[in-house]
Amino acid sequence: MLSLISILAVMYSRRKFIKISAAGASLAALSPKGFAKSTSSGSSGNFPIVISTWEFGVAANLEAWKTLEKGGRALDAVEAGVKIPEADMKNHTVGRAGYPDRDGHVTLDACIMDELGNCGAVAAMEYIAHPISVARLVMEKTPHVLLVGDGATQFAVEQGFKKEKLLTPESEKAWKKWLKTAKYSPVMNIENKQHAPGNKYNHDTIGMLAVDAKGNISGACTTSGMAFKLHGRVGDSPIIGAGLYVDNEVGGATSTGVGEEVIRNVGSFLVVELMRQGLSPEDACKEAVKRIIKKKPETAKDIQVGFLAINKKGEYGAYAIQPGFSFAVCDAENKELLIPGKSFY
Repeated sequence: MLSLISILAVMYSRRKFIKISAAGASLAALSPKGFAKSTSSGSSGNFPIVISTWEFGVAANLEAWKTLEKGGRALDAVEAGVKIPEADMKNHTVGRAGYPDRDGHVTLDACIMDELGNCGAVAAMEYIAHPISVARLVMEKTPHVLLVGDGATQFAVEQGFKKEKLLTPESEKAWKKWLKTAKYSPVMNIENKQHAPGNKYNHDTIGMLAVDAKGNISGACTTSGMAFKLHGRVGDSPIIGAGLYVDNEVGGATSTGVGEEVIRNVGSFLVVELMRQGLSPEDACKEAVKRIIKKKPETAKDIQVGFLAINKKGEYGAYAIQPGFSFAVCDAENKELLIPGKSFY
């Protein structure tokens, strides 16, 4: 005869299975490819794990996984991972094929942070295709955290990077078309084709966080910034504490969307500190979003900001102002999960 404890365990397992199966069925209906069978927060169960923003994070994660599955360091994994969208000639929001500013300059921003609290960044850098790798060298070979503009380009060339024209024919064509009206009106969620079909002129970022087999956390963030921005504009992506923050005792966070609002709230640092206080990754991201909305409720209705976080246990979560934000997850059990983040509105 089964004991009462055994009976209760069976009932709990059955209810849990039904709940997970139902969640998976509803999420799979959101996309022809099928979103993840998980909800917008969860745990990998085991290290290593890598998560990143948007649909292009799937391919980036797979590249990062090549390092992680061999027992490699999270820092090496995130650098290798985000270099994939940086090199993607079809991606006009990150890297070498990014849309230019309103003066026709392609300027790139990136930052990187390791488990020891070391960090490096470049902002408004021209002529160099992989800003994330330059950011890492700023971290490792200089006493500084951030290099900008011509100084960042000069440093990159001195370190052996090839200087090249980044404005592609396709980007130049889009820029010249934009010049006819010169109207600046960013559109939300350009990287999520389901929510923004046909949108061409906007921006978004890849932020990536990884926990390696040793339980150490690193992160990377890279972008070409807002399309047709003012020359010299820099958003949150290369700003440590805004676009990215890692504390190896707690976890890491990254952001995407309108960088000005993230900077004003030191968003990624805030998320990590909220996790330090005991909030789950998803709840920490939600609270950071709510603070942006509380400060500027009217502005928030028309913009997108999303946060993605992971804690020391490998639990992850995301939250955004508007629907449409998604993130990718890769671990030993699941290689190509794409999960819709929850939103305030």
